[in-house]
Amino acid sequence: MSFRGDDSGSEDGRSELRKPFLHTGSWYKMGMGSRQGSLMEKLGSSGSVIRDSSISVVVCTLIVALGPIQFGFTGGYSSPTQEDIIRDLDLKLSEFSIFGSLSNVGAMVGAIASGQMAEYIGRKGSLMIASIPNIIGWLAISFAKDSSFLYMGRLLEGFGVGVISYTVPVYIAEIAPQNMRGGLGAVNQLSITLGIMLAYLLGMFVSWRVLAVIGILPCTILIPGLFFIPESPRWLAKMGMMDDFEASLQVLRGFSTDITVELNEIKRAVTSSSHRRAAIRFQELRQRRYKLPLMIGIGLLMLQQLSGINGILFYAGSIFKAAGINSSNIVTCGLGAIQVIATGITTWLLDKAGRRIFLIISSSGMTASLVLVSVSFFFKGYVPENSELHSVLSVLALVGLLAYVISFSLGMGAIPWIIMSEILPVNIKGLAGGVATLTNWLTAWIITMTAALLMNWSTGGTFAVYAIVAALSLLFVILWVPETKGRTLEEIQWSFR
Repeated sequence: MSFRGDDSGSEDGRSELRKPFLHTGSWYKMGMGSRQGSLMEKLGSSGSVIRDSSISVVVCTLIVALGPIQFGFTGGYSSPTQEDIIRDLDLKLSEFSIFGSLSNVGAMVGAIASGQMAEYIGRKGSLMIASIPNIIGWLAISFAKDSSFLYMGRLLEGFGVGVISYTVPVYIAEIAPQNMRGGLGAVNQLSITLGIMLAYLLGMFVSWRVLAVIGILPCTILIPGLFFIPESPRWLAKMGMMDDFEASLQVLRGFSTDITVELNEIKRAVTSSSHRRAAIRFQELRQRRYKLPLMIGIGLLMLQQLSGINGILFYAGSIFKAAGINSSNIVTCGLGAIQVIATGITTWLLDKAGRRIFLIISSSGMTASLVLVSVSFFFKGYVPENSELHSVLSVLALVGLLAYVISFSLGMGAIPWIIMSEILPVNIKGLAGGVATLTNWLTAWIITMTAALLMNWSTGGTFAVYAIVAALSLLFVILWVPETKGRTLEEIQWSFR
């Protein structure tokens, strides 16, 4: 039995098929068919290319970050629109619950396809394709007259989000310099939280149909934006397109930057990978260079969801009501704003402090805050509702929930995606990345579907279960997760051999 890796098959016969997705930047005006001429002549053909390295990479990151904004908007859409959609379309609560969960189902399908799509047609090509079902999905929801259009739209959105959730962090990791990779990688999660907050906020002022139309905007802007940024240089090198690889890297690092060292390091890694067999046997995945990064990447993305974040955010309004908080909509919007601020702090400090310390702080804070929420709900069941102690316990539950969201946003929200994109070996990245993303979405779906049942069983018990998972996450980080700050992707992957 064997798994197809990233180096499968001959590239000569397929390179022409990829070109429509590769040469879509204004800096590629030198002509697609010719490999002749100096590199500087090719690079100089575009007047729109930004010369400064950091500005160029930041602009590329901000353009692809429109995808995660779409991701977050999709996740946040169902919360403020629930009552209006149920009333206008005469739905049952169970039908709306299906609508809410179908984005996870679509994302699982997208996750299965994402790794191979990103390897075959490139990172930019995958994002272009993912944008189309997102746009069609929002239009279907906006014009829905019954549940069938709602379901179709939600599934299409989910598929696009599944592809985006894998492709964006990989693209950012592959274009970013090693000293900026952590902060730029965290922009992915920051954009997701911005999308969630926008959905919560705008949902308070516009109808659900108008909100669906607004949901079209991120991907509508993303598609033309992709024409003005380069493809991932590491992907181009892996596909044997060396002239395009050098041009892309030079654009990203700036014309005045000497890229010789980085160029040679990437070439050496690609050459080493190309000497391996295209088919990765199942037994070979047990080797340390594959097994350990696979375990870390999949483990972090699974633990991220098992700590209950999707269930808590999806049912935030009802949880706040159970805690005795009446203004649940306003508090939910505040929760979204807190996510953005905490994730922004991570984005700012991640390349200074490192990944491990943020993961340790995050999982420790999550454990402590979930224990506080669990204890508060346990004691509330034994205290009269009109007593002062009951009010104190309600406040403690609210504080614990806010502390949990802050702790999650400081590390476990953004960093698992960054780690996954950094540590997976190049020759199994498409396969392993797709599996890791699928695992994340499958776990998210399970948590979302079981959260309400668990809350009905015991609210305190539910948070106790999540607290145990958060404690296991802390142990996992301490024992297994390496520090990747300040190291090139090639250095990280060589360290597992």
